[in-house]
Amino acid sequence: MPAYSHSQRLNVLGFLSRQSKLIYHSTIATITTEVVIDAFDRLVAQKPPDAFAIVVLDNASIHRSAHFQRKRLDWLNQRVHVVYLSPYSPELNLIEILWRKVKYEWLPLTAYESFSSLKDHVHKVLSGYGSEYRITFL
Repeated sequence: MPAYSHSQRLNVLGFLSRQSKLIYHSTIATITTEVVIDAFDRLVAQKPPDAFAIVVLDNASIHRSAHFQRKRLDWLNQRVHVVYLSPYSPELNLIEILWRKVKYEWLPLTAYESFSSLKDHVHKVLSGYGSEYRITFL
């Protein structure tokens, strides 16, 4: 019987460009508006000041909260523009395509033997994205 504990959950937030640049953050914390805002603030800190970024999001409530909307104005001043997908269009969200590849193609079954193994394998795959693991977006 696998040693995987159902009480632990690994959440990964990510920003993915069509040029295979991936910025990700993993946490065992529950994903809240504050966690997403922190991930955006990290993106802004890593982005060259003169670069412009467009971030496409789904319509999750954490992306639509009043606090998130106030931060959107700050990010816009940092040249990060947030746009929302139309409802029922998850296939247009690049990061969702990546998550499916990771979960269903790139993680070996042995990744699920323990929570520690899962974390290690997920980080290995995500850190290898763009070199060892690739998706070609047309």
